[in-house]
Amino acid sequence: MKKVSRAIIIFILASLTSFLFSACNQKLTKNVGNLSELSRPVYCRIIQHLAGETCVPQNPQRIISLHIATLGNLLALDVKPIGSATGYQKSEFPKYLEDKIDGIESVGGVTQPNLEKILQLKPDLIINLSDDKTIYPLLSKIAPTVQTGWEGPRQWKEHFNFVIKVLGRENASQQAWNHYYQRIQELKAALGDRYQNQKFSYVYVEDSNHPIFISELKNVFAGSILNDVGLQRTELQDVITPNGYIFIPEEELSKIDADVIFIGFDGDDEGKSFNKLKQKPLWKTLKAVQQNHVYIVNLSTWRESNLLAADAVIDDLYKYLVKTP
Repeated sequence: MKKVSRAIIIFILASLTSFLFSACNQKLTKNVGNLSELSRPVYCRIIQHLAGETCVPQNPQRIISLHIATLGNLLALDVKPIGSATGYQKSEFPKYLEDKIDGIESVGGVTQPNLEKILQLKPDLIINLSDDKTIYPLLSKIAPTVQTGWEGPRQWKEHFNFVIKVLGRENASQQAWNHYYQRIQELKAALGDRYQNQKFSYVYVEDSNHPIFISELKNVFAGSILNDVGLQRTELQDVITPNGYIFIPEEELSKIDADVIFIGFDGDDEGKSFNKLKQKPLWKTLKAVQQNHVYIVNLSTWRESNLLAADAVIDDLYKYLVKTP
């Protein structure tokens, strides 16, 4: 009888041990299955954006920018992304960023980023500047992605503030804006009252063969910088509209006239297209042309819509308005 009881006790203990081992094993398997969850950043901030909300790492180290405006703003904050999209029509980065982009990989154009290249770079944050949300689900599978809408250069200051919010770099934001407004004040002091009663026009050409002149108004990137400097615009351009532009056909060329005209061309257009433009009879009737106060500026720079591009625009204003006799 004692032997039977002892056998029963041993059986019960063995069964209990087996049960406990099985339970522990199941728990361990579950934890291993959740390993990817445990490996996610513990510290992150929820950012609301155009495509929803994203938990952004506290201190992202491998950022990808999908717009030149975002790239310029990141660099203005001394944050170098590992990759960035280039411009709309060009496969290279703009010249004003040449000394700052060493080591930054191109991930395609703004409208067609290279998803395979982005995946290979293993980012921990992607910042997308676009109204098109169709690519967002793919990007968000690669890394935490935030997206803000793009209403053009008239919202360049708002986009900088969005980048600041995403990175949580409020202190750096204040320093960056202080630098911008300090340069504005220094330029105003250098100009004095030299252009006090003069009108300024800024336009660029959409089609060099059949020119349509696009006047930038005071609420667009370059237009807002001219406004901050205190340079008076022509009556046509001294307004604010939803899109920030006015389209002017070649036969109404007189509408772009002013005491000083800045005209934007890109790359080779600066030579060929401008030479064509100068042959137009109406061109020669403009006051700024007759007084030799027409200045060619780089179109990309004057519409890039970020703080480093703003620095380059201010450099141009020094070059043409302060240093030019």
